[in-house]
Amino acid sequence: MWAALLDEGVYLCSISTMYRLLRAQGQSRERRAQARHPAKTKPQLMARAPNQVWSWDITKLRGPGPGRFFDLYVMIDIYSRYVVHWEIHSSESGHIAGHFIQNCIRANRGVAAEVIHSDRGTAMTSQSVAELLSLLGITKSHSRPKVSNDNPYSEAQFKTLKYCPVFPDRFGSMQDARQFCRRFFEYYNHEHYHSGIGLHTPFTVHIGTAHVVQHKRARTIEAFRAGNPWRFTRRPTLPDLPQAVWINEPGEPDTADQHASELREAA
Repeated sequence: MWAALLDEGVYLCSISTMYRLLRAQGQSRERRAQARHPAKTKPQLMARAPNQVWSWDITKLRGPGPGRFFDLYVMIDIYSRYVVHWEIHSSESGHIAGHFIQNCIRANRGVAAEVIHSDRGTAMTSQSVAELLSLLGITKSHSRPKVSNDNPYSEAQFKTLKYCPVFPDRFGSMQDARQFCRRFFEYYNHEHYHSGIGLHTPFTVHIGTAHVVQHKRARTIEAFRAGNPWRFTRRPTLPDLPQAVWINEPGEPDTADQHASELREAA
């Protein structure tokens, strides 16, 4: 426009002034359609009993030779910390993930969780997994991109696995990896006293017998206290079983959203 007017012998203003006037009238903008990506919603999930919220993830296990890895799929109940099911495969895909979720439900005696949470890996966000969860009536939940603490239970469980004193640097074969994981998860579910669930095993919390164990422990302590009163200045207490657990406590404000809101209000 500026050049065309100049060629006609007309000079109105500089190029920068012309752009300023156009912007003031809302006529200077990107003409191409621009995709808008709203901020991802922070997942806020709560479980007060087993089978309300499951969390799953995939981690790499070193195989024989450089660059060789196996994919370990693990589903965990966030309330009981019980590993519902695990599988090892040579690759990661939505097709495998769909069968894995179905096998989790079978392993849990046909009972599915109300919500299944995961991060945003390609297998987790695949169409086959989304269609399966929709068909089963299960609500799907995903972590926000690049936010590792949106899936804390799976991440913590993988840390427990890989920091196990007998965890090898690498596995000689897929069969070797499966044998190790079979022993580890059997121990984890049935023998490991988990601090997050009152020092009970995940299995007893998952099937609902932890309260019986809790009462038995209380009777044992009380019997010892009654026989040795001089040993106690106050009645000892047991670690509590969780009343509720959550991924990002519901009702807790998102600090990023809150900051953006404060900036808008200040403006």
